[in-house]
Amino acid sequence: MAPRTLFVDPSRCIGCRACEAACRECDSHKGESMVMVDFVDRAFSVATQPTVCMHCEDPVAPCAQVCPVMAILITPDGVVQQAEPSRCIACRNCVYACPFGVPKLDAQARLMKKCNLCYDRTVRGLTPWCAQACPTQALWYGDYETFVSQRRGRAVHHTVFGAQEVRTRVYHVLAEAYPKLDVVALLEAARAEVGRPERGREEAWVL
Repeated sequence: MAPRTLFVDPSRCIGCRACEAACRECDSHKGESMVMVDFVDRAFSVATQPTVCMHCEDPVAPCAQVCPVMAILITPDGVVQQAEPSRCIACRNCVYACPFGVPKLDAQARLMKKCNLCYDRTVRGLTPWCAQACPTQALWYGDYETFVSQRRGRAVHHTVFGAQEVRTRVYHVLAEAYPKLDVVALLEAARAEVGRPERGREEAWVL
């Protein structure tokens, strides 16, 4: 059976935050969401982006690599777990290392928390809460072959941050023309499309 994973399609996201509400029902972090719905450019657009842990494969989980006490474990099928409470020392190394800005430090609990792909559900063949609740399937759970046969867009697991490249277990869904997610290139293309130049931080705050 082909491995199943999460596909994130921001073109389908309507900002309803049903994923956030559903994530709060997860038994491992009851009442707290590990999914974030981000506004891409709130002053100029209604576009939203669901952000989840991408479960990096290459390099293997930067968050786990920088943990000095090996509190972040990776399952045999590539799911990067949140920090083990008995080991985590709240050093924040994982927070700084993640290229996607996903790990959250709970200062009161002295523990790093993040999405673990609803591992308690997925090991039993169930869909993660966020994908289960998403009304537009902006978050979709399945295998790559099924995605290609049933869905539109190109699913990529290769993200470029300038000189840094990361391959992930979770896929981003892009337009067919894009073979990889190049964050810098997409930002420049978006600015050109709306016909406005890049603005400094001070100018952006005024707007």
